[in-house]
Amino acid sequence: MASAPVKKVPIHLQSSQNRLLIKNGRVVNDDGMEDADVYIEDGVIKQVGRNLIIPGGTRTIDATGKLVMPGGIDPHTHFELEMMGAKSVDDFYKGTRAAVAGGTTTVIDFVLPNKGQSLIEAYNNWRQKADGKVCCDYALHVGVTWWSPSVRNEMEMLTNDQYGVNSFKMFMAYKDAWMLNDYELQCALEACTELQALAQVHAENGNIIARNCEKLLAAGVTGPEGHPRSRDEEVEAEAVNRACVIANQANSPLYIVHIMSKSAIQALQNARTRQRPPLYGETLAATVGTDGSHYRNACFRHAAAHVLSPPLRADPSTPQAIVEALADDSLQVIGSDNCTFHEKDKELGKGNFTKIPNGVNGVEDRMAILWQKAVNTGVMDPCRFVAVTSANAAKIFNLWPQKGRVEAGSDADVVVWDPRLQRTISAATHHQAVDFNIFEGQEVVGSPQYVIVNGRVCLDDGQLRVAEGFGKFLKTPVNCPYVYGLPEPGTPPLDEPPSPDVPSPAHVSNGGSHSPDLKLLNKHLEGVSVTSSGCSTPTGRKMREPGQRDLQNSTFSISKEVEGLDTKTSVRVRNPPGGKSSGLW
Repeated sequence: MASAPVKKVPIHLQSSQNRLLIKNGRVVNDDGMEDADVYIEDGVIKQVGRNLIIPGGTRTIDATGKLVMPGGIDPHTHFELEMMGAKSVDDFYKGTRAAVAGGTTTVIDFVLPNKGQSLIEAYNNWRQKADGKVCCDYALHVGVTWWSPSVRNEMEMLTNDQYGVNSFKMFMAYKDAWMLNDYELQCALEACTELQALAQVHAENGNIIARNCEKLLAAGVTGPEGHPRSRDEEVEAEAVNRACVIANQANSPLYIVHIMSKSAIQALQNARTRQRPPLYGETLAATVGTDGSHYRNACFRHAAAHVLSPPLRADPSTPQAIVEALADDSLQVIGSDNCTFHEKDKELGKGNFTKIPNGVNGVEDRMAILWQKAVNTGVMDPCRFVAVTSANAAKIFNLWPQKGRVEAGSDADVVVWDPRLQRTISAATHHQAVDFNIFEGQEVVGSPQYVIVNGRVCLDDGQLRVAEGFGKFLKTPVNCPYVYGLPEPGTPPLDEPPSPDVPSPAHVSNGGSHSPDLKLLNKHLEGVSVTSSGCSTPTGRKMREPGQRDLQNSTFSISKEVEGLDTKTSVRVRNPPGGKSSGLW
């Protein structure tokens, strides 16, 4: 059901909006879990602990049986983007409204200049579109879609405090639109290194794609099924490898957006064995929650609604492989690449698949889909879930610990997650503007009950109450310590003494109903050492090791565990990451 924007908070509600206590929940950060209350005032987390002393006039949320987590950070959205003759239908109000409904409290959108357009001009256009509409905080990446000395100069300007941009995206695809050649790409990556900004790359071989499209159309393949045939896994993996080689030549850290195949993951892992600059991998909710079989659907509307680039893969094992890669730190982040088009827009490509506007939904369902596919199946623990949905993006884009953390001093962007909440995803009930949902009909167990944005309860026991224009722009400083300020691989963080690895969690395998029942987490907590200082590293581990039984039908239940655990328990975990040189830890 659509919700009207709320412009102002009534006077009689202001005290309860400014002061909030979340009681009896389990606080989950990327490095550990503890039973604690969270006190929020004036948009900031003031206290985390038990027996807190708080002022009168404070609203209390009872989080018994719930998890209290950092609000999600979606590092990849495209709101109000004009491309391929259409404009994405989720604007900055509707898109961020949907984000909040799903537990995401910060988005990072992409400024994409036209070829020859000033980067500063495009940035100002995006700020004008977004500032008065966003329901949550947002930041901006900027695309480098052409190259010249003026582009290099404007990149430098954008990194200063006036503009606050620390990441630039380059395309190896979309020939004759946004694509750079290898020479231009190396120049852009060298500029990022000099500016201590983070380079991002869309990795597909645009020249091969262009030629394959010509051949397919000539052969009479004109429908959506031609899209994945024009850009198979090899085309993605080659570009991932080439991007990593160029980044190594430029001594540039690199973040590869929307990795969509097993071949691309392997190419990224291979690159990590031979180069020093950190490499980060992002994937999407789309490839975790569905697959490329939909391109063969006889209904054009259905098939075209799934068109994005790189495409969903036909290999049915891909979603599970992506989840495993997120769990073991081969990939660090999950975004949505939310770029939605109505049926009438997708029909621009009827008779020529190359003209179908690329993009799918995901900003609202990203967290629930991953929870269902990764946590409820035992592949990922809640700490790693927080890492890949929030904390890692905060670290990589220099928003940490303002964002991605539930601790005193952090922004009050908080999700009270109900691991027992069951719902069916549908376009009929989602909050996005688009008329189709690629996850249509999927049952998920686990979703937000409350979402707090900068201290304001915007999802209130399932009721969405956002305020248009309430969000603010976030400047992202360059020279991020998690990207450029790291010691040699294997060196302990400067703020922590060396410590032994924490034992792997115990595992339980038990057949049962399809509803997740997380008694496994009690076993997970047994034998885990408690440290005096919480490290800022994700667990980087799976709940299920290779060869163990899949816990899809297990009695893996956070809800019962949270209610039954001794309230004095406070756990901090330290495990080595799975990715040898992701550079984050």
